[in-house]
Amino acid sequence: MEKLLILTDTACDIPQETAEELGIRILPIPLEVDGMGYLEGVDFTKEEFYDVLNRCVKIPTTSHIPAHQFLEEYERAAQEGYTHVIHVTINSKGSNMYQAALQAKAMFKEEPDAPQIKIKVIDSKTYSLGYGFPVTEAARMVQKGVGYAAVRDYLLDWFDTAEVYFSVYTLQFAKKSGRISCAAAFVGELLGLRPILQISQGEMNIVEKVRGDANVIPGLCRWAEKRMAERSPFVVISGELDAPGDELTEQLEKKFRYGCSGRYKAGASIAINAGPKVVGVLVKGAKKR
Repeated sequence: MEKLLILTDTACDIPQETAEELGIRILPIPLEVDGMGYLEGVDFTKEEFYDVLNRCVKIPTTSHIPAHQFLEEYERAAQEGYTHVIHVTINSKGSNMYQAALQAKAMFKEEPDAPQIKIKVIDSKTYSLGYGFPVTEAARMVQKGVGYAAVRDYLLDWFDTAEVYFSVYTLQFAKKSGRISCAAAFVGELLGLRPILQISQGEMNIVEKVRGDANVIPGLCRWAEKRMAERSPFVVISGELDAPGDELTEQLEKKFRYGCSGRYKAGASIAINAGPKVVGVLVKGAKKR
């Protein structure tokens, strides 16, 4: 009989209470803030991290979870009687987490008398709610008795079609993190430009620049409607300000005439580069070739 564990990392931004309810095992990502080491989701809440971002001297940095820690989790899963592990990682183009997980899998299989447990490592090719939402839905499938193969295929399909669109209300953090130059940030703030960014298939690109905060939500709604598949669920993310997320949810529900599938708070992987004043939406788009 199958016993399936879903494993991921804190960059998925799944709330801890949801993870506990659904049996999702989430490993904390190491962070460095002004020379001090921390663990995301362990040493502070998301709200506390927004305060850290606003006060820190240098922009915080993240590092990947090492292979030996993943190996320990695979060994633990085997000891607990799991027959299958699906390990979903943050985008491999932005982190070494996926490669570390593959290394751990190889190490596990090389162990003497290695238990017969199937480990599937999946590169989400995205960030934050882009894999947090599909992982929670996959965990609900597991609780309903859906088998490994169907859960795996569900996740692979999502990661081939996920489209995240988000924007920021200040370019200060994009400048600090090096995402844009100081000159571009200065001109952008002067003109009141707000970028609409897309995360799809591991790539992050600016797809539009709108002028003024008032045009951020309409811009996100426009891109969500343009790129989503028919009757796609949509999920909203926000940062330290709840109002933009509330407005985006309200506008999308009016436009699509059905409810939002979830609300997320931005964690370090998004907030470090975009800042705490962020808002965005996830939709399921067309499958990529």
